[in-house]
Amino acid sequence: MRSWPAADSQRRAAVKRRAERDNLEQGVRYRRMFVALLGIVVVVSAAVVLLGTVGLIAETRSRPLTPAEQNQYKEEEIARRWQAWPATGVFPEEVKYLGLDRAQQYARRVGIAPETDCGKAMDAAVAGVLEDHGCVTVLRATYIDQTASFVITVGVAVLKDEESRVSATEELTQDDRVGVLPVAFPGTVTERFGTEQRQRTAWVGAGPYIVFSAAGYADGRTRAAVPPEELLHSELWPAAKSIGNQIAYFLADPPKVPPCTQGNVC
Repeated sequence: MRSWPAADSQRRAAVKRRAERDNLEQGVRYRRMFVALLGIVVVVSAAVVLLGTVGLIAETRSRPLTPAEQNQYKEEEIARRWQAWPATGVFPEEVKYLGLDRAQQYARRVGIAPETDCGKAMDAAVAGVLEDHGCVTVLRATYIDQTASFVITVGVAVLKDEESRVSATEELTQDDRVGVLPVAFPGTVTERFGTEQRQRTAWVGAGPYIVFSAAGYADGRTRAAVPPEELLHSELWPAAKSIGNQIAYFLADPPKVPPCTQGNVC
């Protein structure tokens, strides 16, 4: 039996409408899936940003320093002083010391020498030890006592850190004939102070520094010309030792530590 054209047209139109409806429904489903996926991505991204922001704020906000951080602050502050301070800060113009009868007196700085390699500022026996332990440089200045009778050269050996300084001092000789090389300044009372005029030498450790001192008489007397018993009872060595210790104290004096990571307010 032959189909009528009108019936076929209606059937084809119905099929087409169903196909269009199915395509539309599929498109709606895909759009819903895309919107849901996009929402998940946005939520996850926002959560990551929020967590990162919270972590950054927690990390950077001011808080009390821990004991380890306080110690680190002190060590770093002391270790950089030889560079951060002017030369006149390392070697003050006047340094207090105790004279006869423990009277307070003042040594006066005559001059400051240029920064020197460790091997050139010390006797060989001392220089070798310093260089083996990572000596960075040596700073030197020369002082005279209040009576202008004694000449004292103070040398600051800068080590990499305090641990290196401790290791170096464990190997330094106790021979008081060797140490820092004297620095004389022509045209001053110190101009006759040389290696032969050193009566005694010594050192003291402070932070990453070893502070050496070498003392002699301004009149140019050599060590060989002074009887040992005279030197032992002289005011020379106590004055020189006191001056060296004062400079070591200045360099290693613990700084005031801020209570918080961003200053005084936590």
